[in-house]
Amino acid sequence: MASYQDNQRNVIDAIEKQIQTNSLTVSTVSPVDDYQKDSRICLTSVHFPKEFLVQKIQETVIDPLRDIEPEHFYYPRDSLHMTIKNIRIINDPPHFTDGDIQKAKAIFSDVIPRHRKFNVYFYRLLLFPLNLALIGTTDPELDSIILDLDRKLIEAGVPDDKKYVNDKYFFGNITLARFKNPVSDTFQQKVGELSRTISFAPYAVDSVSLATGSAMFTKRNVYGTWELQE
Repeated sequence: MASYQDNQRNVIDAIEKQIQTNSLTVSTVSPVDDYQKDSRICLTSVHFPKEFLVQKIQETVIDPLRDIEPEHFYYPRDSLHMTIKNIRIINDPPHFTDGDIQKAKAIFSDVIPRHRKFNVYFYRLLLFPLNLALIGTTDPELDSIILDLDRKLIEAGVPDDKKYVNDKYFFGNITLARFKNPVSDTFQQKVGELSRTISFAPYAVDSVSLATGSAMFTKRNVYGTWELQE
């Protein structure tokens, strides 16, 4: 019987095949000329990684790629985040109201503290047409958290409006860069090399934050952070 992580890898592999055949069905963020001035915002929940993980991502992935193509928009250290559960995708005007934020905050206050922390096993990079992400499998607790939040958000009239490849076996995803233009062959080759050689210890996600923010998360408001159980 396939393990939970095997099923996650199958989903990730399916997304990569869609990228390669230009048939991607998941929601993506349209590019803009200047992400620092981007007025679009989303409503989402994230985990802000600990400094030691941020440092490793910066030194082993972002810096080597920036050396090759510095013109892209690489996430600043304090903007790196792992998405836990999207609520409303990025848009201007926003797809949500202040009332939606308050409903979501009440739901997160109820749901998140009832769940346990979980590990992420970062193992590869995934090169999308418009961005680059660090990808990891997780413990099954992530699915449990997402499905609990989904059910409560739908009941409250604030359903997730993002399109997904699947409705289970979600995975860890930290966006590292957004591209101004198509990347070069040299850049792609470096991504492949880094993806094959990166090595991360299991990382424990122990908190979830509800936030609104721009695509680069340089502009954001955090409405609450909740700890997961040991």
